[in-house]
Amino acid sequence: MQKITGNIKEDAKLLDNKLRISENFDLIGREMYIGDKVAKMYFIDAFTKDEILEKMLEYLTKLEKKDVEKCKTTREFCNRYITYTETDVESDINTVCTQVLSGTLAMIIDGFNEVIMIDCRTYPIRSLEEPDSDRVLRGSHDGFTETLVFNAALIRRRLRDPNLTIKVMSAGKKSHTDIIVCYLDNIVDKKALKKIINKINNIQVNTLAMGQQSLAECIVPKQWYNPFPRIRYTERPDAATATIAEGNIIVMIDNSPSAMIINTCFLDFIQDSNDYYFPSNIGSYLRYVRLLVFFLTMILTPVWYLFIRNPEWIPYWLDFIKIEETVTLPVIAQLLIIELVVDALKLASLNTPNSLSASFSVIGALVLGEFAVNAKWFVAEVVLYMAFVTVANYSQPSFELGYAFKFSRVFLLVLTALFNWYGFVAGIVLLIVLIATTKTVTGVSYLYPLIPFNKEAMKSLFVRRNIQNSTKQSEE
Repeated sequence: MQKITGNIKEDAKLLDNKLRISENFDLIGREMYIGDKVAKMYFIDAFTKDEILEKMLEYLTKLEKKDVEKCKTTREFCNRYITYTETDVESDINTVCTQVLSGTLAMIIDGFNEVIMIDCRTYPIRSLEEPDSDRVLRGSHDGFTETLVFNAALIRRRLRDPNLTIKVMSAGKKSHTDIIVCYLDNIVDKKALKKIINKINNIQVNTLAMGQQSLAECIVPKQWYNPFPRIRYTERPDAATATIAEGNIIVMIDNSPSAMIINTCFLDFIQDSNDYYFPSNIGSYLRYVRLLVFFLTMILTPVWYLFIRNPEWIPYWLDFIKIEETVTLPVIAQLLIIELVVDALKLASLNTPNSLSASFSVIGALVLGEFAVNAKWFVAEVVLYMAFVTVANYSQPSFELGYAFKFSRVFLLVLTALFNWYGFVAGIVLLIVLIATTKTVTGVSYLYPLIPFNKEAMKSLFVRRNIQNSTKQSEE
């Protein structure tokens, strides 16, 4: 471990080499004099608040030799003459370099064997606009950004409780990415919290380049065959604050606007922010609709295909589900092709300029719908059911859960095509076993509060309580 010696020439040479000052145009090494002593500052140009730096230097350059000699330690000098609030001292060279690369200003002064660290950094930030994927009709319309300090402030603004703890950590051998863990200390599950902190501390990767996804892959139990998400994401400060108040843990990573909600169980996905911006009876109704849509999204096309394969099972009052016209392409092939085409259109829409997105949607709908049927590629019933399933996927904001349903649906379709109703039943049983044996990030059952059964938690999931009743419940 290399440490600061107090010799300005040796220390400056060491830091210049470590930070590669001569090879980076945005890394600044600025020499100056403070009370006849040589000093040098290290900072990143774009991360430093110029007006604050200018005010500090104006004061420091006016110090005399006797003023500096009064101070026996770096901490004493910092307390006497550094007027900025967020300051610290550090002696380890590697820690100093990491903090400078994070945006902190470092100052070395001849004769002092520690570095003064001044956190006067600022980051580029976009406006606090409402997230595209999690909109509400009523309520606040702000959202998280890619800067942790502003995200923490948005939570603090809503939850003014001294028990609110926002713990900062870092991960990545090369990136040293900042991570914050938010929780209420008096109600959080301490065992779950300890597991999360240990998982983050034990991350052994070079960088977390892809933000929350990189972090999720490091802390979620490894099950490559399991598509069901163990983490729920939100870009809404109000939703994140509400989950913290319920005793959950929020994890956020620098450069990502998404908050990771831990623990997350399967039934938690039936909740949505809109439920809490309407009266409790309307919020409960919306949950029932969402639960019904979840169910239909997964089994609608497999059940329909099962009946088409066994037309003798169709009662007279369901005759309308039969296929009137026939085409050369088998029904199962039509269903799987449209599943792929829908994803291809999603990928294409991501790369479509905003000015053309409306036209693209109209053309895509025409090609997949009327033109495909008229050209005898697909039957109208297949297009109808797949259109419903595609639209129904947007009834909940979790992109990951939507694809979990998609993979489950394709799995059921393939088994039904291969083994008829035996395959359908086996597929349903396998999916139930998969969900039942899945564990959350901290090892809790994925089907909680159903397994293990918790009556009150189960009731709160399906019935949106009045705010007074929920507050009374939490106090008890």
